[in-house]
Amino acid sequence: MARLPIDVDVARRQHAAYEQTLREAGYRVERLPATYQIPDSVFIEDVAVVVDELAIVTRPGAESRRAEIPAVADALARYRTVRTIEPPGTIDGGDVLTVGHRMFIGRSTRTNGAAIEQMRRLLAPYGYVVCDVDVRGCLHLKSAVTALTDDTLLVNPAWLDRGAFSDFELVETDPGEAMAANALRLHDRVVYPTAFPRTAERLASRGLRLALVDASELAKAEGAVTCCCVLINS
Repeated sequence: MARLPIDVDVARRQHAAYEQTLREAGYRVERLPATYQIPDSVFIEDVAVVVDELAIVTRPGAESRRAEIPAVADALARYRTVRTIEPPGTIDGGDVLTVGHRMFIGRSTRTNGAAIEQMRRLLAPYGYVVCDVDVRGCLHLKSAVTALTDDTLLVNPAWLDRGAFSDFELVETDPGEAMAANALRLHDRVVYPTAFPRTAERLASRGLRLALVDASELAKAEGAVTCCCVLINS
């Protein structure tokens, strides 16, 4: 299916509102330099996985994204010990869902088994259990599942094997909103796109505090609310 053109001015306004939503939730927003040579760098999540103990700089599956690695590594070094994924491993942060000390990693067109094994070795000393999950029907795992709380996940059941998440309560997206499973969990609220009102009603009915944002322009490039930041807990 052909992609729709992105209105860059609208995208910038939406991204500024997204940043303001993070600030209003008590987060400090740090921007990294961007150039026309790295147009996908707005989707910074793909280049790093950060946990309390360390930061892992990924090796993105799209070769064009690898020019983003040095700036992200330098920025993260101020907050965490940095480790890197080495060839032949490839992994996008969008395929990594961390819930407590369990990390689910999607096997996708961007993330391979070699990288998953490296992640497992890097994280094992800190008590993380890495579970690999096959991705189907979407680009990244977090298009199909994201965390709402420590024990509740938002899922599109058509795009994942529910058995991998049997220990969690699963909230399904509305059947008419296929892309609605991506939510950004903050410490006291959930950032969620305005494009999926029926799924948003399901979340609000559970007592979740939603911070609604318009992410319609970046969605044209398969972007979502988790994609545009790397959260670092102090």
